[in-house]
Amino acid sequence: MTNDQSPITRLSIRFTTAGESHGKALVSILEGCPAGLPLLAADIDEQLVRRQQGYGRGRRMQIEQDHVEFLSGVRAGETLGSPIAMLIPNRDWNNWQDIMDPAPRPEDAAEGRKRQVTRVRPGHADLTGLLKYDRDDARDILERASARETTARVAAGAVCRKLLAQFGVTIGSHLVHLGGIDAERPDPFPADINVVADRSPLRTLDMDAAAKMIARIDAAKSDGNTLGGICEVVVDGLPVGLGSHVSWDRKLDGRLAGAMLSIPAVKGVEIGMGFEAARRMGSEVHDEIEMAHDRVRTGNVRRRTNRAGGLEGGMTTGEPLVVRVAMKPISTLMKPLGTIDTKTAAPAAATAERSDVTAVPAMGVIAEAMAALVLADAFVEKFGGDSLTELRRNHDAYLSHIATRLQG
Repeated sequence: MTNDQSPITRLSIRFTTAGESHGKALVSILEGCPAGLPLLAADIDEQLVRRQQGYGRGRRMQIEQDHVEFLSGVRAGETLGSPIAMLIPNRDWNNWQDIMDPAPRPEDAAEGRKRQVTRVRPGHADLTGLLKYDRDDARDILERASARETTARVAAGAVCRKLLAQFGVTIGSHLVHLGGIDAERPDPFPADINVVADRSPLRTLDMDAAAKMIARIDAAKSDGNTLGGICEVVVDGLPVGLGSHVSWDRKLDGRLAGAMLSIPAVKGVEIGMGFEAARRMGSEVHDEIEMAHDRVRTGNVRRRTNRAGGLEGGMTTGEPLVVRVAMKPISTLMKPLGTIDTKTAAPAAATAERSDVTAVPAMGVIAEAMAALVLADAFVEKFGGDSLTELRRNHDAYLSHIATRLQG
């Protein structure tokens, strides 16, 4: 492709992560954040702590005390507009150095590394990754496929959350289902979801359901089993018009769904009514519109209901964005399922490593981070700006304009 045929690169927020579950550290790199955003390590650490909470977590959460160190992109408490690189050390590295050492060891050729995984786990990336990447030891796969990687995502998402908060956008989540038990949504709904949800060991707003869920987790643990569940992410304060209807890859619902489905063990995403909308008549699904002159972010209108979950035509409506994310039970069972040993092709019981009984409460925090990353990207895409000041100026000008569109 010649230079005059090169596609136009849109302004965007991008991130990547590096590191293995029991490697020396995780690295998170975020690019596209405008200069001038106030940012401290404590802003990141607060979210990392939230990710480690939740009843049913394994002993790894007692070992790790996640803390971020800025390597670049931040100076004197403000972002510089350059890539933000963050290092999150793994404390468990001290116990795994001989297993995860990047350098070859003399004994490797004869004996191989300790704690090889050849009894691959059903439901995990072990077998498929081993075949795809032509490895003999599935540890080469599972160390990266581990949900430990999401620590680095939460770090990047924390920066984006901080950026969105500058414009009055809040992101919260709560657990709505675990292991066959539903949680009721309270009425009225709390103004700050996380303040209430984070007080619960399961991050649910229904304390009666929480007690039943804890008993269910205890029973599953005794049985050597695991449990899945569903979390709901709610984003408030978004302006109308983020995302676009014009191309498939700019539709915000598709971008959000892709981000959520990239979370390990997530198998389903719903926006608004989700699958229930397919079972209803149109009159029970679509949101009627009325004038509301005090609601600038929505264009001086309101939806009488929010069945669409804050998205229409791939764009935000200004109503609360509601996304539900379904996580399957974790693949590592203490009473292992049947599998094969890839060294011998013989039947075997799957490898059983230290694991959680459930990580659904933590998944909600990770889903918040992924929502923040997608929405911050859409925000920068819509309003542009190399600095926070410029971004704010463009945002405010847009709101001033849409405030004049529908006068009634």
